[in-house]
Amino acid sequence: MKMKVGIAFTLLIITSLAVILMSWKSADQASYRDLNKNGKKDIYEDASQPMEARVNDLVSQMNLEEKAGMLFISGTRINDDGSLDDKPAVGMFAGMPQADKLITEKKITHVNIWAAPATKPLATWYNNIQKVAEASRLGIPITIASDPRHYFSNNIFAMAANEFSQWPEQLGLAALNDETLMRQFGDIARQEYLAVGIRLALHPMADLATEPRWPRISGTFGEDAKLSARMVKAYVLGFQGDKLGVNSVATMTKHFSGGGPQKEGLDPHFEFQKGQVYPGKNFNYHLIPFEAAFEAHTASIMPYYGIPTDQTSENVAFGFNKDIITKLLREKYKFDGVVCTDWGLITDVQMGPSKWLARAWGVENLSAEDRVKKVMDAGCDQFGGESRTELIVKLVKEGKITEARIDQSVKRLLRQKFTLGLFDNPFVDVEKATQIVGKPEWKKLGEATQRRSITLLKNDGNTLPLAVKKYKIYVQNINVKIAANYATVVGKPEEADFAILRLNTPWVPVETQNFFARGFHHGDLDFKGTKKDSIIQLLKTLPTIVDVYLDRPAVIPEISQLSKALLVNYGASDSALLDVIFGMVKPEGKLPFELPSSMEAVRNQKEDVPYDSKDPLYKFGFGLSYRSNIK
Repeated sequence: MKMKVGIAFTLLIITSLAVILMSWKSADQASYRDLNKNGKKDIYEDASQPMEARVNDLVSQMNLEEKAGMLFISGTRINDDGSLDDKPAVGMFAGMPQADKLITEKKITHVNIWAAPATKPLATWYNNIQKVAEASRLGIPITIASDPRHYFSNNIFAMAANEFSQWPEQLGLAALNDETLMRQFGDIARQEYLAVGIRLALHPMADLATEPRWPRISGTFGEDAKLSARMVKAYVLGFQGDKLGVNSVATMTKHFSGGGPQKEGLDPHFEFQKGQVYPGKNFNYHLIPFEAAFEAHTASIMPYYGIPTDQTSENVAFGFNKDIITKLLREKYKFDGVVCTDWGLITDVQMGPSKWLARAWGVENLSAEDRVKKVMDAGCDQFGGESRTELIVKLVKEGKITEARIDQSVKRLLRQKFTLGLFDNPFVDVEKATQIVGKPEWKKLGEATQRRSITLLKNDGNTLPLAVKKYKIYVQNINVKIAANYATVVGKPEEADFAILRLNTPWVPVETQNFFARGFHHGDLDFKGTKKDSIIQLLKTLPTIVDVYLDRPAVIPEISQLSKALLVNYGASDSALLDVIFGMVKPEGKLPFELPSSMEAVRNQKEDVPYDSKDPLYKFGFGLSYRSNIK
């Protein structure tokens, strides 16, 4: 009996020790659930407490390194299986850190994703990094940020769609000018983002396409400020709802105060263009869409790279510019949300044999440390695409920035996390995510919107729509198998009744060693040389239906003149186009910008003024509809 009691007592001691050890381990891994010295939860852990009390309590417990980590959104990569194993990466993601290292080594709590796997591994990865965050000293959850993932596009800023529903680009939604549909898109995209843990949308773009050569026009709502304002407001409301909350995706509207008027259309991602210009004295026109975003209470704002030349007291880029961030954004517009710089303002990046310079335009001679200080002094809260947390720590310890100033930005960032409900439930249901992302009805609506947004510019003799299976067609840049569902596809133009030709708006790569810069669609907008000759030859050979993808306003006077019918799209599949050509769907789009008549007209227009090229080929808002039965 004594032996049994002794064994039982020993087991009790061992069990108690195990419980204590497990609780110590739990305290180390998930301290945000721990009880404080009074046997109660810390205030910031208690969902019943007012948010401001939770924010203040957490800030009071954060050390300087943890505060510094809050101020950065760093890029990360994702393994195809959703694991955090340190597998080698290739291409542009080589050398990019895994998220767990950013969390543990840099105390970073915001990460930006680019290429991503399918829904299940993406949601699995998200939960895995939240577990790493949960195990940190204070258990601050991670906010995942992403560029658009819902556009049918080859644009460099549109992320791989994977299983998300696919829609036309912002231009296509502007072409339909339907605020209800715009908000519906935002709500659907919100649900798909939410399912996989993306809580911060690095969009919409509120910039205006007043300079037709600018490479980023496809991400805008066009050149008209009032149209853009309506679309921006509906977009933000779709993602965030009437009020930011636990079911919202926060929007980071960009690029304040308008990135459209780039000199000669060159983009300030690169050193060959550092300043925006305002020859039409039209700076305030570019603010109108942002005012709509403020009405919808956009959670965050991102300024662009360029210098607003001669518009402020010093010619420095937006992210360094106190007149823009503090005086205009904070004081005039009373914006107290998060302001995050565009990506890469502080650190140069080595890209093979060449160096991609930090976009520190106007302050190139400052050290990285002083650039950080100037961004903070300007009034920004966060650094996009950077992880230089040590610079914040150094600046505070040297007395160059006060910790109170850091706390101001940390509190804004924490308010957003608390409002989104990340502290109370940061995880997603992986299996449920696979049922939500790419719902058939959402994919169907996205594909229908691609079709509706197509714009008919010319229909000579009411050629369109064509009857299915009635004609022989010759196609270029169209999937032959898909085209065969609509007509008999032949291999030579002379054998066909009609040709159907798909084209992309022309562009000219910039001469540079920076491969990223070479991928931007800069330069002239007209077809030239042998490319143009081959197009004209086809148009003269047989009646040709031409479709042009407009990521910028193409200059196509000869093509317009010689084509039998002319359509344009803003991100649409071959099936979407052919459904319109063969009358299954009517084109409803209206041009969200004018199409210039010549490159001379483009060069003579003012970069900051809308629809001001001389004698445009097609004016802003132009678009035809079908008037007859199928032929």
